[in-house]
Amino acid sequence: MQSRGVLRSWAGLSAVRSCLLLLFIHTSAPVELRSLHGGRAQSRRQQQQQHLAHMERVEGAESFPLDFTAVEGNMDNFMVQIKNLAQSLYPCSAQKLDQDMKLHFLKNSTVTCNDGSAAGYYIKESKGSKRWLLFLEGGWYCFNKQTCDSRYEMMRRLMSSTKWPQTRTGTGILSPQPEENPHWWNANIVFIPYCSSDVWSGATPKTDHSDYAFMGSLIIREVVNELLTKGLDSAKVLLLAGSSAGGTGVLVNVDHVAEQLDSQGHRGVQVRGLADSGWFLDNKQYKFTDCLDTISCAPTEAIKRGIRFWGGLVPESCRRAHLGEEWRCFFGYNVFPTLKSPVFVVQWLFDEAQLTLDNIHLTGRPVNEGQWRYIQELGQELRSTLRDVPAMFSPACLAHELITRTDWMDIQVKGTSLPRALHCWDRSLQDQIHTNGSNRHRHRHHHHQHRTPPARGCPLHLIDSCPWPHCNPSCPTIRDQLTGQEMSVIQFLKHMGFDVQKMAQQQGMDPNELLGMLNNGS
Repeated sequence: MQSRGVLRSWAGLSAVRSCLLLLFIHTSAPVELRSLHGGRAQSRRQQQQQHLAHMERVEGAESFPLDFTAVEGNMDNFMVQIKNLAQSLYPCSAQKLDQDMKLHFLKNSTVTCNDGSAAGYYIKESKGSKRWLLFLEGGWYCFNKQTCDSRYEMMRRLMSSTKWPQTRTGTGILSPQPEENPHWWNANIVFIPYCSSDVWSGATPKTDHSDYAFMGSLIIREVVNELLTKGLDSAKVLLLAGSSAGGTGVLVNVDHVAEQLDSQGHRGVQVRGLADSGWFLDNKQYKFTDCLDTISCAPTEAIKRGIRFWGGLVPESCRRAHLGEEWRCFFGYNVFPTLKSPVFVVQWLFDEAQLTLDNIHLTGRPVNEGQWRYIQELGQELRSTLRDVPAMFSPACLAHELITRTDWMDIQVKGTSLPRALHCWDRSLQDQIHTNGSNRHRHRHHHHQHRTPPARGCPLHLIDSCPWPHCNPSCPTIRDQLTGQEMSVIQFLKHMGFDVQKMAQQQGMDPNELLGMLNNGS
């Protein structure tokens, strides 16, 4: 028995030694390889690495901090090494590293989905990481009994938790794979399913007199309370992200979350927002229709009805700015200037959901000249509302939702990808904290003031200047809605009713020159 115990101890010691050796080999190899390429540029990179390493020590070390700026010339090779390192360290952990997010229902059973079933969240913990990403799912809304009854019949998973799966696999910014998600892969990832149909704003329980509960804002509050017992209390950064209705939910809730943590004494957590495809315009529809269902109802009318039906809450500063017209706080350009927390805005210039709400339906037939003009004007209008947003990414594409796409790294604006822009934003906020003091309470000044200029080669304000849908060559692939076949940009524009001769004449150009520009995405 004794000899078996000695053997077991020896085996354990050997395993630890092996792990330490693997860690040394894997972490030292890239540095040695990089130093072989020497020269002045290399020494600058090393200085930059040392500076970032010092910053990391000041901030409190992450479980696995990475300096991606030093290896951008050979990112693929670096990613392979990272995966090898992660895989080689698996046996060193007593726990198997699980890549999926696991479902947890809220302990507070009074906070529910629309139908009274338990609300909840999915989580993939990353022990040792002090960064938390909370993602709000999207999925439109309903605004009266008729539209909610219809939604319950057609899209029950967005109103009830009864059939939620036990696990979810994250994609895009929620992915645990470093090659898909270079800057957030090792964070604590939390996915909060949307089951309140209220753009994450409601605070109304189900009663004997009402068929549905609308508790979106309370679900977020309760999830944050539970996460405080799982390590959020010692976090450095909480990024509240969301897409579509979830993106609007970020704008409506990010200050609430910051105030919640402040009031509970957790002032060391930097609360930030990432709003994807939730910056809707309360513009005039292309063709007016009566407010009969969720899709055809104008955004202003739907939100006016909804905020009363849900008992919707908006940020206090925005509420005071729009007394009696609180519905305005659901539109990005109204609520953003009133926010205290930093928010990064991601918005397609030609958002498919916005076009649908505006009654521009791109279903097989070419659009007419009036629709084409409306689409172009929509892009110009959206561009003007984003002018004063310091941190943003807005490609001239016809699409909806971006941050959870598996190909989100492929989309670029002016040569910069969204993950890179988010990394630049993160660095600028860290620099700001070091300039203004490390306490988040001091840091939460109005985000339009005392702006830290972005580092050279690290842009934050990225918006396409070309005027047509899909004039950016990195836009997602378009498929013909009838045949399912992929279309080139020129095929797509012709399909949209784009008249090359006429457009070239308007621009004072030769038609062939214009076609060449379109092919190149100029």
